[in-house]
Amino acid sequence: MNKMTTTRRGLLRGTAGAGLVLAAPSIVSAQGTWPNKTITIVVNFPAGGLTDGIARAFAQHVQQATGQQVMIDNKPGASGNIGAALVARAPADGYTFLHSVSSTLVQNRVLFKTLGFDPDKDLTIVSGTSSGVLPVVVHKSVPAEVKDLKSFIAWAKGKKINFGSWAMGSSAHIFAQALNEQYGLTMEVVTYKGEAPMWQDMGAGSLQAAMGSPQAMNALLVKGDVRPIVAPSRVRYVKLPDVSTSEEQGFTDPMFTVRGWLALAAPAATPKEVVQKMSDLWVAAADSEPGKKMMDSFGLTEKPLNHQEVMKDYELLKATVIPRMKALGIQPAE
Repeated sequence: MNKMTTTRRGLLRGTAGAGLVLAAPSIVSAQGTWPNKTITIVVNFPAGGLTDGIARAFAQHVQQATGQQVMIDNKPGASGNIGAALVARAPADGYTFLHSVSSTLVQNRVLFKTLGFDPDKDLTIVSGTSSGVLPVVVHKSVPAEVKDLKSFIAWAKGKKINFGSWAMGSSAHIFAQALNEQYGLTMEVVTYKGEAPMWQDMGAGSLQAAMGSPQAMNALLVKGDVRPIVAPSRVRYVKLPDVSTSEEQGFTDPMFTVRGWLALAAPAATPKEVVQKMSDLWVAAADSEPGKKMMDSFGLTEKPLNHQEVMKDYELLKATVIPRMKALGIQPAE
């Protein structure tokens, strides 16, 4: 386990001490006996990525606000299923949480025959943090007049187009298939095991379009090998402010707006008041110094969804993504 060792005593030292001394009694009073011991957040992906980074930064705020130690425990494997199953079986006492991606809870139920847990029965989602904008880009060989999604569709009709997806059943896969179905395109969705090989092929020109994270495609953007045509998200990407969203371009179908998020979840029977308090802490963490720094580094601008908001969006994700994945004919793995 990776430990954060800041204690209440340490927090009360230094220039910020006076404010924390005044704040602490109200926090303890508002939260009753929770928390009164160490909180563990299981991250079901390796250290170093966005899911892990947000968990660590936001956990610092929880630790500072409550005076209790927060530990990050990375348990990767099986596309997130291993870590999620561990939390699903953990005591529902408010001291074990999961930090994951929404695909673990939504897409994985189609991609795997067995998960080792039931996302709907075994877990409740506490908060959801936007995983950022995943722009759609085209290769530099695509004619310059292709500048947005409408012109891309017009250009792609009747042509052999390879559209890159970092995984089977990913948001990129679903987005491309939705274009095929709704606009009569015949694009081939080329699936990879991760973004790195996909962007290598894009740089080599074997893909005409792809969708993915700005961080992973950044080298191609800088060299001018690719250009973005749409942000399939609710907001524009702060570092590509001139690239409009799907809705701004007139594409209002939910399949053209990626709504994935990083999910903070707890065992389903966790007391409701604890879920709400942790939700409030997690949302507030986005405005803390470590939270702001981490979000800025990944170009994230949307505030986290609270418990009620994320549960509502969870239902929307399931209602839109799962039928689309099944329509793709994806066969689940063992």
